[in-house]
Amino acid sequence: MISDLHRVVQFIEGDWKNKRVLVVGDVMLDRYVWGDVERISPEAPVPIVRAGHKSSQAGGAANVAANITGLGAGSTLIGVIGADEDGECLKLCLDSMGVNHKLVVSQKRPTTAKLRVFGGNQQMLRLDVEEVTECDGEIEEQIEQHVKQVLPAMDALVLSDYAKGVLSEKVCQSLIASAYRAGIPVLVDPKQRSFERYQGATTICPNLQELSTATGVSCKNIEQILSAGQELVAALKLQYLTVTLSEKGIAILRKDSKDSFPAMARQVYDVSGAGDTVIATLALSLASGLEIETAAQLANVAAGIVVSKVGTVPVERDELLASLMPEIELHAEEKVLSLDRLKTRVSAWRSQGEKIVFTNGCFDLLHIGHIRLLQDARREGNRLIVAINSDKSVAELKGPTRPIVGEQERAYVLAALSVIDAVVIFGEPTPLKLIEALRPDVIVKGGDYTEETIVGAREVRSWGGRVKIVPTVPGFSTTKLIEKATIEA
Repeated sequence: MISDLHRVVQFIEGDWKNKRVLVVGDVMLDRYVWGDVERISPEAPVPIVRAGHKSSQAGGAANVAANITGLGAGSTLIGVIGADEDGECLKLCLDSMGVNHKLVVSQKRPTTAKLRVFGGNQQMLRLDVEEVTECDGEIEEQIEQHVKQVLPAMDALVLSDYAKGVLSEKVCQSLIASAYRAGIPVLVDPKQRSFERYQGATTICPNLQELSTATGVSCKNIEQILSAGQELVAALKLQYLTVTLSEKGIAILRKDSKDSFPAMARQVYDVSGAGDTVIATLALSLASGLEIETAAQLANVAAGIVVSKVGTVPVERDELLASLMPEIELHAEEKVLSLDRLKTRVSAWRSQGEKIVFTNGCFDLLHIGHIRLLQDARREGNRLIVAINSDKSVAELKGPTRPIVGEQERAYVLAALSVIDAVVIFGEPTPLKLIEALRPDVIVKGGDYTEETIVGAREVRSWGGRVKIVPTVPGFSTTKLIEKATIEA
């Protein structure tokens, strides 16, 4: 269970969209060919894959940036591509995902590309195109100039080093120093045998094998290798080391402490890109001010999502929220949402195949008629949204003496009901804009309405939804309650 889960969900739904993360490193193009194997080649003892489907996706540092965008934040990617077809294809992939990029084009090296051939779900072959020598001084200068231009607007920096030559020691130290002066965290995904070039970063995020290579300690002795990692924290002037331990989760190593956070149990189809997802989630969490311990738990959840997919596929914010929601019992105040946050939550519910129900009203003095309406509405789907008129809107509809109860109090009372999943306040005379923004599957109103008089009925039917009219409770209305109270007074 993630500590302070309520706060984490609040960050994901609201804060992350305002965060910007800069990713610098080795960009790649991941190509996939999917097909079936039915026979062995007569030319050599190898299977013949009959290609059925092809796809291209951003890999390496580009996948880190894609994960950040998928999680709802803004990402800027700086790296090097060749003057070739693969480079152009990678730029198209990034554009389609909304990743801002400043890619330096080299005439001397190809775009790093990996072609994976699958027969069914079994990977049969991987073909790599790459140049692993360090970039020349001119390329390095362009990278540093791009970073200088965009870094002031960033909330975190990720160095994604796949040891293809972009992140030389000179470049790493220059970028780490710039980030330090800007007061933003630096996270490093390392593939170098030595971590010296990352000195002064906030954290380095190796897997167990990478830490073994850097420390010279065998992976077979977990305690010994983690102790060696603690020594690196002091030697490299890090705040902490963040070590991914595969199915064992993530360990946070400080000079004088070790904390471990277990991974979420998932069926693993493909680990490609899991490290990219981890560092993207960590970067966004630190950019938002979350503690590294909480960030590590959240990264475990995100990694569990991507390993259940095949191929290099970034995690989506909706998937992450959907994974967290079953673990959290929302308090009443956490159900009262702005439209932006509600749209995010609805998207997460919908990603799980849940049906969204919508109803609206003033709900000034809550009575048995309201309760019956809400209970009937909840039965029409999986999630119930209640939209209430603002105080100003109620006054315009009902007169200057209304509402009796203020909008915030009305919203809180409704949110405390277990049948309601979200409450939103609107200031317009009708909820039509809300309905168009949320696109509910069902609109529910009481029996004093007809389909022709229900706002949004035509719109919800246009996207395949439906309208449900439920019986009212005779003799009960807010107006009658007020009249009765006035007479008795």
